[in-house]
Amino acid sequence: MGKALDGIRVLDMTHVQSGPTCTQLLAWFGADVIKVERPGTGDVTRHQLRDLPDVDSLYFTMLNSNKRSITLNTKTDKGKEIFTKLIETCDVLIENFAPGALDRMGFAWERIQEINPRIVYASIKGFGPGPYVDCKVYENVSQCTGGSASTTGFDDGPPVVTGAQIGDSGTGLHVALGIVTALFQRQTTGRGQRVVCAMQDAVLNLCRVKLRDQQRLAHGPLKEYPQYPNGVFGNEVPRAGHASGGGQPGHVVKCAHGGPNDYAYVIIQVQGWAPLMKVIGREDLIENPEWATPEARLTKLDDCFALIEGWTVTKDKFEVMEILNDLGVPCGPVLSMKELAEESSLRATGTVAEVDHPERGKYLTVGNPIKLSDSPVEVKASPLLGEHTEEILKEILGFDEGDIAEAREQGAI
Repeated sequence: MGKALDGIRVLDMTHVQSGPTCTQLLAWFGADVIKVERPGTGDVTRHQLRDLPDVDSLYFTMLNSNKRSITLNTKTDKGKEIFTKLIETCDVLIENFAPGALDRMGFAWERIQEINPRIVYASIKGFGPGPYVDCKVYENVSQCTGGSASTTGFDDGPPVVTGAQIGDSGTGLHVALGIVTALFQRQTTGRGQRVVCAMQDAVLNLCRVKLRDQQRLAHGPLKEYPQYPNGVFGNEVPRAGHASGGGQPGHVVKCAHGGPNDYAYVIIQVQGWAPLMKVIGREDLIENPEWATPEARLTKLDDCFALIEGWTVTKDKFEVMEILNDLGVPCGPVLSMKELAEESSLRATGTVAEVDHPERGKYLTVGNPIKLSDSPVEVKASPLLGEHTEEILKEILGFDEGDIAEAREQGAI
């Protein structure tokens, strides 16, 4: 069976996390992703946070499945020539260098368009046009500048960054959509185009409900936030603790065993109040006017969840999930990374995949979260540094052994 992006060739000039997330998705969907790396060193993450000496780190392997690696020094004349030829033959070029880096190499968008008018040129930046356009950005910086940190955590504590990589991987997901959209439009226009996504913009997009709440705040307190009714609302969206962003009260409650992740998240919907009270043995509160309506409960949400927690602490978090799910009450156990790594259903769907690496042996990686019925994904090991250099030069650029030897002599590869 063919893959969705069969026949699409991607020149991957990205490193670390945001760009590689994007190109890994494209590779999973069948694109031929050629990762261009510096001779000798390669992507910096090959060496970062190593758990085994002299072996590519998990940081690298988990972001670079299904790609081919070519080493290329674009500062040499021969390197520039090879790079130009690759641009001619590729459908997509993607980079996440510091602002202006490719321009300084002599490959501004105008030049790239001249070489190949059909190419889609995608860039990941920290900020869009404005006062910070030249600033470098990393994951936690983007979480802080995109609105996530100011709205995460508890009211009496500092801003908190989330463990989800919404700046890096989040931006990579946005760019992947931009690229396939540009490729789709190319079918009509015959032309490539520029795709740019700023990490600040991507984080803000993921925080849209908080921008919603900023505007609601002008018209009175945010009743679903834990600050209501006793806390003070200023003129900025406060940190919401465990409150649900959807208007239905939700909270993390303790479960049996008392471990750091022995918790479940429970949401009280209008139709869920009676079954919840029944299961915890407080039928007396189902019709009690002090408790029966969402409005009545708003002033005592802490008490509501304390009642529920009195029941959940007697149960394993998976039991809580099972019992409440049968009653139609939205809930979920707080799963640790260990539990997710061992979850058989995630292995069965390929969301977690075990991969064999020539130097590292077997390792776990997150597989493709997006499932296409006609484009099956087999997660393959990340490439060794320069593993496919000669193969790419011969197959795509028609180099012979003499050309390759000359390129090596000049330090281009």
